[in-house]
Amino acid sequence: MADHKMTPLVAGALATALAAVASTPASAQEFTEAQKKIQAEHTALVKSGKVEPCFGTALKGQNDCYAGAGTTCAGTSTVDYQGNSFRLVPKGTCTSISTPKGAGSLSPKV
Repeated sequence: MADHKMTPLVAGALATALAAVASTPASAQEFTEAQKKIQAEHTALVKSGKVEPCFGTALKGQNDCYAGAGTTCAGTSTVDYQGNSFRLVPKGTCTSISTPKGAGSLSPKV
């Protein structure tokens, strides 16, 4: 895939993940200062263009940020390869990552 198409895909994936956070009840969004710092660091990394969020590749408790209902931020995914959780990987490598549940995805897996 051409680089000029990758940026919108990465931006869309990140926007989807962040939109899910915005729609979470306030009680689940009360991030600690440490979680806010991690989230800011991850956002900066994605914006740098060096990494991209790769959905469905994180092991339980090893996601890099929001992982859907019942989670808030890094390290809170509840199962291995949770489709709506992601980890940051070097740009251009996500879809080549193979897991028992299929390849990594640039957008959340349902």
